Amino acid sequence: MNIVTKFTVATEQGIEALSMLTKTLALEKFGSLVEPAELDNYIVDSFNSKTLVNEINSMSNQWLVVYANDQPMGYARITSKGQKPDGLAGKRVIRIADFGVCQHEALQQMEVSLMDKCLAVCSTYDVIWINEPLRSSLIGLFEQNGFVKQPGISRLDGLNLESVVYLKETL
Repeated sequence: MNIVTKFTVATEQGIEALSMLTKTLALEKFGSLVEPAELDNYIVDSFNSKTLVNEINSMSNQWLVVYANDQPMGYARITSKGQKPDGLAGKRVIRIADFGVCQHEALQQMEVSLMDKCLAVCSTYDVIWINEPLRSSLIGLFEQNGFVKQPGISRLDGLNLESVVYLKETL
């Protein structure tokens, strides 16, 4: 299986791939954690075509898509946007704001490819941070890659869902 992770831009193909991935992964990731109506509103508000185009074109964001045999299977959004965790004043900070791979037999290889690309892109920053739901299946992957759970409980952007912040110092 050929697994490749690439940057995505706001072309018709890029928007189509991200539209499918963002909706599919939101359903997979949050479907058992929040009410269906709340999840539907989150998807409509966060992943409509206009919002995706604006977010892809934002200078604050970089979007990565992982492909398996040329089929888009997952994505990550790296951003300088968002309320940074406490204690990071004076540090160059970047956030992996979205990260996910669709259920597939090559799930682990695709997650590794996507994470490796994220870490390479973020390597010039002092700290990488992630805000992830408490019961996320991705926590093990983040911890294996050096992310450390921070004390306290946060809230996930756009959803009424408890989350936890993970930090990784890069330098």
